[in-house]
Amino acid sequence: MRSSAMALAWAALVVASVAVAHPSPPRKLEVGFYRRSCPQAEEIVRDAVRRAVARDPGLAAGLIRMHFHDCFVRGCDASILINSAPGRPAEKDSPANNPSMRGFEVVDDAKAALEARCPRTVSCADVLAFAARDAALLAGGGVGYYRVPSGRRDGRVSVADEVLQDGNVPFPTFDVRQLVDNFKGKGLSADDMVTLSGAHTIGRSHCSSFTQRLYNFSGQAGRTDPSIDAGYAALLKMRCPPSTDDQEDRTVVPIDPVTPASFDNQYFKNVLAHKVVLTSDQTLLDSPRTAGIVKFHAAAEKAWKAKFAAAMVKMGNIEVLTGDEGEIREKCFVVNRH
Repeated sequence: MRSSAMALAWAALVVASVAVAHPSPPRKLEVGFYRRSCPQAEEIVRDAVRRAVARDPGLAAGLIRMHFHDCFVRGCDASILINSAPGRPAEKDSPANNPSMRGFEVVDDAKAALEARCPRTVSCADVLAFAARDAALLAGGGVGYYRVPSGRRDGRVSVADEVLQDGNVPFPTFDVRQLVDNFKGKGLSADDMVTLSGAHTIGRSHCSSFTQRLYNFSGQAGRTDPSIDAGYAALLKMRCPPSTDDQEDRTVVPIDPVTPASFDNQYFKNVLAHKVVLTSDQTLLDSPRTAGIVKFHAAAEKAWKAKFAAAMVKMGNIEVLTGDEGEIREKCFVVNRH
């Protein structure tokens, strides 16, 4: 009898061990996640983005960039939206995001409208993913509508130091190998990286992100990066004097000097013409593989836009929280009080 009881106990232990070793798989994101719980969710977000972009077209670039920076730190969990607390600086106050990141008020407006219609239902992470899609849609000549899987949950942790650590958000000074490795670490390919870089067809850059290319290339005072088109370098020096080589300086230039307000493939043509401000853009020509992708996108705008939509969806799946993980924040800038 005793041996039978021991056998049953051992069997139970084995079953429990198997259950622990093979947990149920996490839920996947799905298109139309809110079709029953908040059927107008995506429309509400799109209306908020439409109003914002009509008021300030530059916010389209800001929302796309915000989604990217969010997904590359702790996954797409809206941690970039959380405000800092005394002694605990959050992601939005990292030098990579402050003062350059724009669009927080757009997300807050959309979330407020959603809470009025569907309380504690739509996550801030999904709001941001929808808003980035709608920004690309509403930007001048933008990407056509594409479906965004949803069902993300919101994280409860946001740490400023994590933004530029541990291979998260890439530096504007990264070379092509560093960029490929950085995106690979997030489950994205070199093709995805080049394709998503095309978002630089809109938006702006602070002079401080590239003044070393103009005045101190390779640590040599007065030397200009020879890979920059000479005429374009002269123009940049007029807009960005040496005094703008300061993180606190607010002077900006359009990343695309040719069609700064159009979501088109001009960015890739600018890369080929050596008329881009960031090292991380010009370096795409330093690898035959990525250079080939640049040339293809420069010649085939429609194909690039289709690939961009697919790459955005893929990026939006990075390390997402689903099911009972995380929470649904009532206000995107602060975690819920439990």
